[in-house]
Amino acid sequence: MFNHQKYEKQYFLPPTLFYDWVKKETIEKAPTWCSVDLRDGNQALPIPMNLEEKLEMFQLLVDIGFKEIEVAFPAASDTEFNLVRTLIDNNMIPDDVTIMVITQAREHIIRKTFEAVQGAPNAIIHLYNSTSEAQRRQVFKKTKDEIKQIAVDGAFLVKELAEETEGNFYFQYSPESFPGTEVDYALDICNSVLDIWKPTPEHQAIINIPTTVENAMPHIFASQIEYIHKNLSYRDGVRLSIHPHNDRGCGVSDAEFGVLAGAER
Repeated sequence: MFNHQKYEKQYFLPPTLFYDWVKKETIEKAPTWCSVDLRDGNQALPIPMNLEEKLEMFQLLVDIGFKEIEVAFPAASDTEFNLVRTLIDNNMIPDDVTIMVITQAREHIIRKTFEAVQGAPNAIIHLYNSTSEAQRRQVFKKTKDEIKQIAVDGAFLVKELAEETEGNFYFQYSPESFPGTEVDYALDICNSVLDIWKPTPEHQAIINIPTTVENAMPHIFASQIEYIHKNLSYRDGVRLSIHPHNDRGCGVSDAEFGVLAGAER
């Protein structure tokens, strides 16, 4: 007989549980939406899109009505880099659309990213690093403080390069592998990044919480999001975003419960 009891829980409950989200009957305000089809969606294809296909997809997303579109990981490949430059150099980004580019919190990747977005009318720089207990221990072999320092150093460099680079930039941070991260630790990293960026209601930053690998039921994710929502620094200057994956078929419920719990995007 299969012994399920040998497997430990991989998720972490927040230190305080509020459950205010449970009391809400329905979502009362629509969240903002950011398409990640050109990046995350493209990674799921057996044969990734080429530049021409990416440009066609970008136009389709604009026609659908998306106002925020994650277009590329510019440092990942020439195609990704060239897509960003093509959109900017050919004035293909509508005035009411903001593109987003993603970068690991590594210096050479951040610098390559800013080469790609130079001159962007509006662009979100999406910074991330992995924070989970398993990856800290097995992959990076670093302490909590060392992993947090990676995020802090990346946030400093992003802010510095944004001030030096032509364009209008906003910042987003994601604690990648959040579902396997202690919730209070993820919050501490997010607040440390925000202390560097110092967002305001007039120039907001985005904190994005991904369900990188779904390892719990949707009500757990909602409780985690509610804790972060209620404890984020600079709360009126932050848009709380969620990025549900669908490993266990809970992507929609994670999204809906996450919005009930305080997410705005």
